[in-house]
This record gives sequence, structure tokens and C-alpha cells, in this order.
Amino acid sequence: MNVPTDLSAIRLTALAHGGGCGCKLAPSVLQQLLSNQPAAGPFARLLVGTETGDDAAAWKLDDETCVIATTDFFMPMVDDPFDFGRIAAANAISDVYAMGGKPIMALAILGMPINKLPTETIRQILAGGAAICAEAGIPIAGGHSIDSPEPIYGLAVIGTCPVANLRRNSGAKVGDALILTKALGVGIYSAAFKKSALAPEAYDELVASTTLLNRVGAELAKDPYVHAITDVTGFGILGHALEMARGSNVGISLRAGDIALFSQCTALAQQGYVTGASHRNWASYGTSIVLPEDLPEWWRHILTDPQTSGGLLVSCSRGRAAALLEEIVTAGYPSARIVGTVEDRAPSVRVLA
Repeated sequence: MNVPTDLSAIRLTALAHGGGCGCKLAPSVLQQLLSNQPAAGPFARLLVGTETGDDAAAWKLDDETCVIATTDFFMPMVDDPFDFGRIAAANAISDVYAMGGKPIMALAILGMPINKLPTETIRQILAGGAAICAEAGIPIAGGHSIDSPEPIYGLAVIGTCPVANLRRNSGAKVGDALILTKALGVGIYSAAFKKSALAPEAYDELVASTTLLNRVGAELAKDPYVHAITDVTGFGILGHALEMARGSNVGISLRAGDIALFSQCTALAQQGYVTGASHRNWASYGTSIVLPEDLPEWWRHILTDPQTSGGLLVSCSRGRAAALLEEIVTAGYPSARIVGTVEDRAPSVRVLA
């Protein structure tokens, strides 16, 4: 087995055909795959299943508490193994926070090309995941590993939540305001990184955002004026807003100019640094997305950009939105913005300039 020994010479991203949540199947492909699958069945305790493409499953233990279960894993979007582990772990844990819960433990999912990577590199990936789990206050209690042609890492995460605090992506109400808690641009930055075109300060910005835990979701879910939450990941802001619109049977309007972006996102998008997943996302939305006629193509790519460990999209009563936004920013999410509204019309997403 001829394994490289110089860790600095190994580009993890060169070993994978995609990276981060850009690896996700396109929404249309996923719908086709699931269309003939049997329904979850008449399980009275299954509070959340596959019906609305929600972030995690939820199972009612008793009248007070439910269990939240999720899994997420992908190929590397960065070359530093420790950073890769941290990003993958933060992304997986996010699903529990997006449902309003708190994680209690995780299981590691590991697939590595063991004939191409030194043991120390794989150890660093695992160490990065463990570091984020420690930050979330949970153990990695086990897991499973295989030899695979591309490096894969992620977690299965279990959490708990008071039944009253459980939040779905299907609870948005007409008249609500929409808050997005993180800036967009992860996929665009990762595309530039893979082509060695991402500045060091932009890389730091990327890692800081993708390793920031979405723990604020558990606090937001305690507020009765917060009606729906989802995390924005591989389907882009348009795709996840559309899932919320369809699940809630409402229309959603997003104000493009109010959405926070990474500092170099616009410039890189204009230069054509776009992931393949961005194109697949756009092709999947169909006629349910309405864009301004004069919206530049680069702006469309930002809106379809797959986010890895992205922010939370929160639907809340309009009168509570400003105070909630202040609470979110104070909690450590300075890029949070009020970005749209929920409207009484057929499920769709309309983008306003």
C-alpha cells in the first residue's frame, strides 16, 4: 500500500468529485427517488417523517418529550482535515437545532480511501468532528467506518426536544416575517477554493461561518411567535424556502438586497465561481420560483448556491421579528437579517430585487 506521508501535499478536495452539501442530490432527483417509497405508516408517535422534506425525524416519547434523529455526511470542501471534520460535524448537528431540539449524542460515519490517505489525516478529520461535538456538549458514542474511493465524513445525531417546542419547516403562517441567520456564499467560496482562487481571509470567513453551531434554534423554538424553522443547506436559499412554502401551503417573497452575503461572494460569483449543484438546483425548481426579469445571472447563482452548515430560515410573527433579530445577533450571529415575508398565495417563492 503506497500511502503518501507528506500531509501538506494532499488535497482532500482533489480526491472527491464534489464537496460539502453540494454533494446532495438535486431536489427533483430526490423527489423521484422517494415518490414510490412506502409511507412511514400509521405510527402515532412519529411526529415528523418524510412528508415535507423536513430537517430531521421526530418521535414522541411521552406527552412532554420527543426524540429527534438525523444524519448527514459528505465529501470534503476544504483540504485541511481538521477543518473538514469540524464543518461536517457542525452541519450534521444543525438539523437537530433546526427542529428546536438539543443534541445529546452522535455516531460517526466514516468512509476513507485508506490506500491514499495517511492515518494521521484521518485522525485529524475525526478530531475535528470531536471538537465540534465537544463544543455542542455531546459525545461521539460510536459509529461505523468503511474503505471508500472518496473521503466521506459525517454524523448521525440524536437530540431531544419538548413536544411543545418542536418546530417544522411546514408551520409558516401568512403575514410572518422571515429571518436568515447566516450569510450566503458557501458554495461559491468552495468553488473558488477548489481552483486555488480563494483568498486566505475569505477562507477564514468560510470556516468561521460553517463551524458556527446553529444552537440558537433551540432558543428560538421556545418562542410561541416562531412558527417554522429550517436550515439552509444544499438546495440553496431558494430550494429550502420553496420546501417551507410547499409544506406550509403559502407563498414566500424574498428580498435579495436584504440577504447578507460573504464579503467576496458577489465578486467571485461575477467571475463564474459556481458549483455544479447550483445549476442542478435551478433546474429542479421549475416554475415555482419567480425572479425579477432584470436579475443578473450571477445573482441567481447566489440564490441557488448550496450552503454547507448554512443558517436557519425562521418564520415568525411580523411584530416579533425585529426583537427576535436583535436576540439572534446578540447570540453571536451578526449576519442575521430579516429577508422576506410569508403571503397568502399558491406555494411558490418570489424574489424581489
